[in-house]
Amino acid sequence: MNQKQLEKMKNGKGFIAALDQSGGSTPKALRLYGVEESAYSNDEEMFTLVHEMRTRIIKSPSFTSDRVLAAILFENTMDRKIDDKFTADYLWDVKGIIPILKVDKGLMDPEGGVQLMKPIPGLDKLLARARDERHIFGTKMRSVIKEAAEEGIKKIVDQQFEIGLQIAAAGLVPILEPEVDIHCPDKAKAEEILKKNIMEHLAKLPEDTKLMFKVTIPTIPDTYAELIADPRVVRVVALSGGYTREDSNKKLAENHGLIASFSRALSEGLNAKQTAAEFDAMLKASVDSIYEASIT
Repeated sequence: MNQKQLEKMKNGKGFIAALDQSGGSTPKALRLYGVEESAYSNDEEMFTLVHEMRTRIIKSPSFTSDRVLAAILFENTMDRKIDDKFTADYLWDVKGIIPILKVDKGLMDPEGGVQLMKPIPGLDKLLARARDERHIFGTKMRSVIKEAAEEGIKKIVDQQFEIGLQIAAAGLVPILEPEVDIHCPDKAKAEEILKKNIMEHLAKLPEDTKLMFKVTIPTIPDTYAELIADPRVVRVVALSGGYTREDSNKKLAENHGLIASFSRALSEGLNAKQTAAEFDAMLKASVDSIYEASIT
């Protein structure tokens, strides 16, 4: 584990850029960027186009380490290059931004008010390659809570911790992401159940365990204050979850110590047809506003 990266992640000011749209969400990400599905005819062409979009973001002078602590990558992005360096090496060596890898394979069908993660075959092999060949710091994996269902939420947290500890044992810092759907009918109650389950799991772990969490911005501000303060927790970050950037920033700013890990809200307004000056100005406005909301 890179101690310099760990120190930056734990104490640095800024937020995490989520640049990890995978197969299913890539067409939507490209469409929002102004690239229609008619522009590509297969997955390889689609991933090349989305890598060009991510490269443009990462290389932009508006995407800086004094604002952006880390960036989450999709496996396909990890194995592509920016200039002559693999993406993770470019992020750290050139930009001073920590590379993180999304490792989940998507969601199971809804059951019991939640969506568990699909199995992740070959995870140990992927972790070894990410750590040794691609110099990745940590990982991210997402599951979703749709209802304030005690049993379902317990299953989500059990699964996140089981795989998270496997990742930590491989020397990477896992981000556990039990997302609460922003349309959950009793969102505040679901968040309370989620927190209780997380804290019970954490209490059983050695104090030198290193975990991170990615949560939906809670309905009740500072719901996760106890989690943020736990010595085993490197950082707690928040997803935008479908809120606009403006709403996400406003809600995030009400939560002390919670920082952003936005995807769509970060790239909102960016377009393939913008000039370099227009693109960089739009990205700077986005980065600055998310940074300000993250340092409360």
